[in-house]
Amino acid sequence: MRVLIVEDDPELAGLLRDGLRAQRIDPTLAGTFAEGRERASGGSYDVILLDVRLPGGSGFDLCAELRRGGVTTPVLILAGLEALARRRPALAPARHRIADLEVDLGAREVRRGGRPITLSVKEFALLELFVLHQGRVLDRSTITAHVWDDNHDPFANVLEVLVRRLRRKIDDGFEPKLITTLRGAGYRFGR
Repeated sequence: MRVLIVEDDPELAGLLRDGLRAQRIDPTLAGTFAEGRERASGGSYDVILLDVRLPGGSGFDLCAELRRGGVTTPVLILAGLEALARRRPALAPARHRIADLEVDLGAREVRRGGRPITLSVKEFALLELFVLHQGRVLDRSTITAHVWDDNHDPFANVLEVLVRRLRRKIDDGFEPKLITTLRGAGYRFGR
């Protein structure tokens, strides 16, 4: 079996490559959108493992481009794997404090200014992602892959609605504001 891994994180790509080799599967690596397109179009693969965020474009765009070009190889989007890995409690401390916001990921409890805040499942998933990636800019595809885990359209406005609901619950009436919108780039969480 031949597998193409399109992943820009060398550590994750190496782990996937080594794991597949241990199973006697022949992996080929590509680290960018362009390299992934070139290898997928020019090679004969049984499966393509595709990251969502790639230098040069998104994995969703690459998949669509490959399909338009007649490549019918099954594609597994790696966003689902990353989202599952982020949710493993052993990877990060269960309790986080940002300003006066307290988040217990294990107990799924949230407080701001000492007051309990009730969140929906999607709101909590979004807050969890923000907390685990404080200070980093998270783009739409990263957020939708974590919150929805399906073939959700990252350009639908449901993301803005979800961010607005979360902002209303954890930012309105509190200082400092923790959710910052960066037009054209995504969102950043933290002080």
